[in-house]
Amino acid sequence: MLSIETVVVGVMKTNCFIVYDDANKEALIIDPGDDGEYIIDFLQKKDLVPLAILATHGHFDHNLAAFSLKVTLNTPYLISKKDEFLLKNMRASAKHFLGIEPDPAPKSDAYLKEGRKITVGKSFFEVIETPGHTPGSICLYNPEEAVIFTGDLIFKNGSIGRYDFSYSSKADLIESIDKIMEKPRVTTIYAGHGDETSVGYERKFHKMDNS
Repeated sequence: MLSIETVVVGVMKTNCFIVYDDANKEALIIDPGDDGEYIIDFLQKKDLVPLAILATHGHFDHNLAAFSLKVTLNTPYLISKKDEFLLKNMRASAKHFLGIEPDPAPKSDAYLKEGRKITVGKSFFEVIETPGHTPGSICLYNPEEAVIFTGDLIFKNGSIGRYDFSYSSKADLIESIDKIMEKPRVTTIYAGHGDETSVGYERKFHKMDNS
């Protein structure tokens, strides 16, 4: 059985998720946006073994602690190749928006692309490419547990990710949301910011049949 811990990190209140198998203590770290020491402390208290650090997309508020976690925990970091350009600008973006000098941007050890399966314990998460907010935005879906991590694609009560960046696409974003709305109604949505929701609840905001 998997457990999911939500840790709200940083000034921008990004949701970092620690997903772990209760039996063998294997864990995944999803979107470590800040507060690396707190994340490490949580792992140690639970005696968890991190297998990978996963980024749903390349924006700095989802990756600020990735470098320190990767080095300290000796754990691979994965992101879509299409979002690597955002990592190159991560330090400049953080300095501009937050006035801080962050750690260096992490370097990817492997890439997240459509259909790839990330194993944790006896479960796995399937990578779903969901561009729009950024070119390389991805979701992580576990059909058995009926959970999906959506980054900044979709939020509770019908909110959606920004598409006003030069590299964003509203058309791609809507198509990506439609893809997620096709998942079973009971699927819990863990977004990059704010509270969790479900596919069934969000369908009424996205022109989907609510039956």
